[in-house]
Amino acid sequence: MFPRGNIYESTRSLTRARPAPPQPQTPTRKGQGGDQFDLFLPYVADMPMRDQREMMERPFFSLAKSKRIKPIDYTSPDGKLWVHVSASPEYGMATIWDADILIYCASVLADMARRGVNDVPRKLNLMPYDLLRAIGRPTTGRAYELLGQALDRLVATTIKTNIRAENRREATFSWLDGWTQLVDEKTERSRGMTIELSNWFWEGVMMKGGVLSIDRAYFDITGGRERWLYKVARKHAGGAGEEGFAISMPTLFEKSGAEGEYRRFKFEILKLAEKDALPGYGLSVETAKGGEPMLRMRRIDGKDGAEPALPVQGRGATTAQQSVPVAASATPGSSGAKRVSPGKHQMKPAAKTATVDVTSLIRKTVKGLSDNATRGFMADETIAHLRETCPGWDLHALHAEFEKWVNADAARLPANWQKAFIGFVKRHHEKHGHTLRG
Repeated sequence: MFPRGNIYESTRSLTRARPAPPQPQTPTRKGQGGDQFDLFLPYVADMPMRDQREMMERPFFSLAKSKRIKPIDYTSPDGKLWVHVSASPEYGMATIWDADILIYCASVLADMARRGVNDVPRKLNLMPYDLLRAIGRPTTGRAYELLGQALDRLVATTIKTNIRAENRREATFSWLDGWTQLVDEKTERSRGMTIELSNWFWEGVMMKGGVLSIDRAYFDITGGRERWLYKVARKHAGGAGEEGFAISMPTLFEKSGAEGEYRRFKFEILKLAEKDALPGYGLSVETAKGGEPMLRMRRIDGKDGAEPALPVQGRGATTAQQSVPVAASATPGSSGAKRVSPGKHQMKPAAKTATVDVTSLIRKTVKGLSDNATRGFMADETIAHLRETCPGWDLHALHAEFEKWVNADAARLPANWQKAFIGFVKRHHEKHGHTLRG
């Protein structure tokens, strides 16, 4: 609980506290005794959501729900831009879910600018209830506790970058310079919150073209990689026309700042492409030079819970035409990708059965790529299955034996690494299981 009648300030040196959840309030007018914050309730509900453009393109946040301490080090392919993100050992690195708070703040700033507000502030006064509701979070006591933890991580995470730094010098900042909350001394309800944004973030939102609209369905995405992939798709494919935008998997891995090995990342992205459940964007896989997969993203209005939109002038296709998931030619600069001539396999929107056939073909292709991408490690599903069906074994030791056995003969290379390893362990279990019982 917040202390009665006090303002709780969160900085790097202060401890956290949990506010009592406020109750939903009805809008009031000035002069009727209501809080000034109540006046924003109707306008917040319909406010378009915006994200800061540069934050969608570079790796600034942890994609994991677990605490991350390992820094992010990123350099753009041309070597001109770099980002270094370091975490507080106490709080951990700000996550992509914490970034929802910044999306809300960017949306408020952008809306103020749109309405002609003079001197758009860097310090925002708002109600936690409104913030949580706008980003699709519950308004329970636990939700308010998690909000405080997220705000602390945004204060404690340190970013160094030369993006928008004068004369290519680095800028050092945290996402928030601080935050405070006022609690009513009688009811212990929240009476509002102050969030002070960093100057780097504020300038990025206020500069021309600094924000992009995002769909409210984004807040329903649960996975960290899926959320990040939506941002990449919105940034690069949102206005790219019917061919969309294609990017090689190694480049995508570098842009993510994700922990872990590349092959694991590739496997997970291929699974997401197979699932193809991003709101408003279709995912497909192509093969580039060298055999590495390339991910193509296309805008599909109304897909998977996204808000329907009217066709954009210059996009060159209706919504129905865009929803046909056919493989298109590579984007300029990606000449290594296999090219499919426009219209060669594209079906008319009315040909529903043909569309299903094309979708099935693409999903089978992606599944084959994802099967090959699992070579050399155990998938989570494989581990769970073997622990249930063949309990008691050191799976990592058996996997090392399996790799050694496969590498001894080129003819043994399996088409599906996971299925082959499962079969290997089951045969081992049948042959030696009695030793475990002994």
